Amino acid sequence: MTTLTLTPGTVSLADLEHVFRAECAMRLDAACRPAIELAQGRIAAAAAGDAAVYGVNTGFGKLASVKIASGDTATLQRNLILSHCCGVGPAIGRAHARLMMVLKLLSLGRGASGVRLEIIDLLEAMLERGVAPVIPAQGSVGASGDLAPLAHMAAVMMGEAEAEYQGRVMPGAEALAAAGLKSVMLGPKEGLALINGTQFSTAFALAGLFGAWAAAQSALVTSALTTDAIMGSTAPLQPEIHTLRGHRGQIEAATALRALLAGSVIRESHRDGDSRVQDPYCIRCQPQVVGPRWMCCARPPARLRSRPMLPPTTPWFWLGLT
Repeated sequence: MTTLTLTPGTVSLADLEHVFRAECAMRLDAACRPAIELAQGRIAAAAAGDAAVYGVNTGFGKLASVKIASGDTATLQRNLILSHCCGVGPAIGRAHARLMMVLKLLSLGRGASGVRLEIIDLLEAMLERGVAPVIPAQGSVGASGDLAPLAHMAAVMMGEAEAEYQGRVMPGAEALAAAGLKSVMLGPKEGLALINGTQFSTAFALAGLFGAWAAAQSALVTSALTTDAIMGSTAPLQPEIHTLRGHRGQIEAATALRALLAGSVIRESHRDGDSRVQDPYCIRCQPQVVGPRWMCCARPPARLRSRPMLPPTTPWFWLGLT
């Protein structure tokens, strides 16, 4: 199994697509560890201090004014996770669950969440050994965070809930043990750090993005094959036509179609003696139809960007991956 080294803030869409489509081991860049330890030290100090720090030595939400004794902070985090394990519906796919875990690993790797390295190590080990939490499809509260889905992930790390391992769904503790792993007892703020975030939603957004690009490329190849099958003309693909329009996606689509149809024996055999004046709209306007669809998508994976059919840099900062 290959191992990807991930650096928060610089991870590529190609890496994330690889995570989604093929199981592999993941490791945070070792350079992340000092910042993680530093933040954890500050949380430990806050938990031992007298000053109220939300979610560390206080309750949550309306209970923020309730002070939690230092000896009860672990129980507070455990109860937070178990109380949020209330997702319903069928389980999401294993690939989606693993991508969610990787996104959470990247988030924690920024060194601003205050978790111990043990949390990082367990997430990495679960990904490497194939332990995937069972995540119910319904339960996210959207902008307020994917609290319930992420709680089901965190619960497995605690030895609770359910996980899939080697094709079987089993209790979380059993899955960890079968993979040679041990559960963790959450420390101050760690439960809060694990469930605050939108990694569940982002995983689905990314999966949609990867599917959209595959569909867009399939549409382009299908367009070229259709043009060849009806012995259509490549004249509507001339670059001057699309440059005049000035639409980047249309220009890229026309460029790609010209490349796909270059050297076609069928096309060459019908340059002379064909009485047709022009092809139907659905053939000659393919760049105008397919091109704008790309403009609605984010930047494609790196392995695809070298192809002329794909547009240059487009906005994707909303995914939180820049």
